[in-house]
Amino acid sequence: MPDQSLISQIPALAPGGVAVITGAASGIGLAAAKTFAEAGLKVVMADLAGETLQAAAAEVSRASGRPAEVLEIGVDVGVFESVEALRDRTLAEFGAPSVLMNNAGIGLNPGGVAQDPAGWRRLIDVNFWGVEHGLQAFVPSMTADDKPRLIINTGSKQGITTPPGNAAYNVSKAAVKALTEALAYELREKQSRTTAHLLIPGFTFTGMTGRAEKPAAAWTGQQVVDFMLESLARGDFYILCPDNDVERRTDEKRMAWAIGDIIENRPALSRWHPDYKAAFESYMAKDPS
Repeated sequence: MPDQSLISQIPALAPGGVAVITGAASGIGLAAAKTFAEAGLKVVMADLAGETLQAAAAEVSRASGRPAEVLEIGVDVGVFESVEALRDRTLAEFGAPSVLMNNAGIGLNPGGVAQDPAGWRRLIDVNFWGVEHGLQAFVPSMTADDKPRLIINTGSKQGITTPPGNAAYNVSKAAVKALTEALAYELREKQSRTTAHLLIPGFTFTGMTGRAEKPAAAWTGQQVVDFMLESLARGDFYILCPDNDVERRTDEKRMAWAIGDIIENRPALSRWHPDYKAAFESYMAKDPS
């Protein structure tokens, strides 16, 4: 069961509200669906149609004890018409969301920047356009009144430090960061009670981990959601999650080094440049005090 003392500090999570979660069939999305349902919200679970989504919805229904308030909808978030259909059915059956969690994502690796344009397009369609489609579809109804509501977009540390290895994924998550920052500004300028938040998970055991058993260094999806609730109760925009291997201070220093590439006019991705290997290691070893 979710921590009710935290839930009570987040007005958008009042019982009777509606949570829409994409990528809800597994991982962080499934943990969020279960948590919101147990908190008394009606839950719309959106993911690719199939047995995995059906099983996840049944699991959430059992956890909440209110199967009539758990709705599963097959969606391809990379197709706007599919997300529009998700919106229309949600509004018709449950009403405007109190929580929109744009969480769907894929870890496809299409290779280098001049390889596999179809792979690049599919990854960007899901990881970036899936978020933007969710905003285009739901933000008007969520901001039409003065009720407190939450929009949570799932980003990644790779969208901030952009490590070598999967440029397409980095690009998609960097775009989600910029998009969510812009959304937060727009909502603030309009004095809306709908707020935007960027979820930045650490190493998390999900379908993208590619392993049958949870690695010791990884958090579970539920740990990420529990940390997310703590951050939302504080009103955090950047929900920067640690994991069992990397503490927050390490993430902060890596991110500061990344932006330092611009300020110091170092080579791109100098953290992985042989000429800067010793300097980076020395920087990370310094006691911040």
